Amino acid sequence: MLNTFNKALAVFALGLACAASASSLAEENRYPGPVVQPMVVTQGSAHAIGRLGFRYETGLGVPQNYIAAADLYRRAAELGDPFAQSRLGLSYDRGHGVPKDIILSYKWLDLAAARAPRREHDFYQRLRDAVASKMSFEQVTEGQRLALIWAANWAAERR
Repeated sequence: MLNTFNKALAVFALGLACAASASSLAEENRYPGPVVQPMVVTQGSAHAIGRLGFRYETGLGVPQNYIAAADLYRRAAELGDPFAQSRLGLSYDRGHGVPKDIILSYKWLDLAAARAPRREHDFYQRLRDAVASKMSFEQVTEGQRLALIWAANWAAERR
């Protein structure tokens, strides 16, 4: 019961921060709203954590911070959120907030493509394939191996 309450409270806090940010739209078309601390949503849903990561990545309502974005994406990705997995994969591809690592990029994009809802599946698959086009066969194989290990461990933890 308390865990459900904490999650609801975190999602509510994120919603308030987003609303405050959106309501303070400045003339230069930026969101100068309050900085939302990552700790506010660490008890929330993977979806909310991933979306907060996107705000940090893009500087939407918070100071742009690739390291904070990658950290939030990792938290949500580890919880199984395909959006966060794809954004973490792109972060590794670009070296934004994490060291550039094409194998880890492939791993997270492969997981996102495998877990994505139907309407997003093809998009994530194209992202993964674009990264794969820059990789050797051995690198793709290693990325697939890492994705399979992660998926097996994730499934085992949920039993």
